[in-house]
Amino acid sequence: MASSAESQRLRDLRLLRRVRDRMDREHAQPLDVAALAAGVHMSPGHLSRLFKEAYGESPYSYLMTRRIERAMTLLRRGELSVTEVCFAVGCSSLGTFSTRFTELVGMPPSEYKERAEGLAGIPGCDLRRVSRPIRNREAARPPSGLA
Repeated sequence: MASSAESQRLRDLRLLRRVRDRMDREHAQPLDVAALAAGVHMSPGHLSRLFKEAYGESPYSYLMTRRIERAMTLLRRGELSVTEVCFAVGCSSLGTFSTRFTELVGMPPSEYKERAEGLAGIPGCDLRRVSRPIRNREAARPPSGLA
């Protein structure tokens, strides 16, 4: 019986990795938990529970973090306005985008864009490390099971 439970857990982890990989690849597409769950033949509630258990945050939170990371890159380039960046990364609401950006980065996107001029000349690998958004703010404990 234990091997059956372990087999199911491993199958679930493979499906969760597929969901996470899809969010990483398609972060700019209109994704929601229902669409992600349908892609792996799970109910949205079950997917959300398993995802949070495995990664320490909800699928929505993970997706928004990916979008904010991409937004930070676009804002540093300075070629697009905050509104254009919002829509380019897949957000449909400027208010939600700005609120989540501020929560993760610690400043509004417009301020980040202004300050990004001071980051010119920093090598990309160092810039990614120091400018990465804070993740798992709502997770009380570190994720278990997956890295």
